[in-house]
Amino acid sequence: AGGIPVPVRGHAAGGLPTGEAVRALLQRLRELQGERVETYRLFEEGHRAYLSNAPHYDFPRYRQLVHEVTVAFSGISREVLDIAGRLRDELGRPDLAQHLARLQEREQEKLQLTAQLQLAQQQAQDQPEVDAHQQEVRELKHKLIKTIEAISEILQDLKYDSEEVE
Repeated sequence: AGGIPVPVRGHAAGGLPTGEAVRALLQRLRELQGERVETYRLFEEGHRAYLSNAPHYDFPRYRQLVHEVTVAFSGISREVLDIAGRLRDELGRPDLAQHLARLQEREQEKLQLTAQLQLAQQQAQDQPEVDAHQQEVRELKHKLIKTIEAISEILQDLKYDSEEVE
């Protein structure tokens, strides 16, 4: 990936000060997190539409949605990992890179929980008499909330630790 080159004595090659290079990468990270939020919104909207067609589910259409969401998240993750690598290797900010590594782990967890929740919601809808399905939906929603809180905390830590370059 192109973009901000290696710093030389407090400046990125090409004359961009290291602090500005870090700010530019963190701004891109904020944009990527916004793309994640929008992708989740589309994923949840698509899943609601899928469930609303019960019992005649349009599985091929839902499978296509899952594929598109997976491709979007994969691209975002690759770029976040690239930003983390550049913060660590080029800009001397392993502390910020570590926050991004933690963020990626939690985002992966959030995606897995979201997929599990969607499956559980369909099972609960298809078999409302099975209490275990309702219980699983509640447990997964709780885990998802905890994961989202962890993501928010990591983003706060990142903001705090990067304020010296602002």
